[in-house]
Amino acid sequence: MANKITKIDIITRPSKLEELKDALNKIGVRGVTVSQVYGCGLQRGHREVYRGREYEVNLVPKIKLETVVCEVPVEKVLETAQKVLRTGQFGDGKIFVYELADAVRIRTGQRGAEAIMDIPGEIS
Repeated sequence: MANKITKIDIITRPSKLEELKDALNKIGVRGVTVSQVYGCGLQRGHREVYRGREYEVNLVPKIKLETVVCEVPVEKVLETAQKVLRTGQFGDGKIFVYELADAVRIRTGQRGAEAIMDIPGEIS
């Protein structure tokens, strides 16, 4: 495998999703997977009142954006995400970086970096 394959997970506020996707697209990150997730950290949730009773809500809604890169430098992805997401407040999120051993494009059987690279001439 010539190119190192890296997976990047970004967990942040749902309100930042579109801005983050646009910024990543501008630096060449095309494929992303987005999930709605719930978590707790330093925010520790909040209290809500429902039908006169107070409840502790300690899981906060977040989004998790996952991408795999080999052509776009990992540091560029990290810098871009931090620039878009940083507000200086609790809840800005976390970024996790993983080295991947392999990837397979199911349709063609391509493996490694070729499996995640854009194919010239195909719709992107």
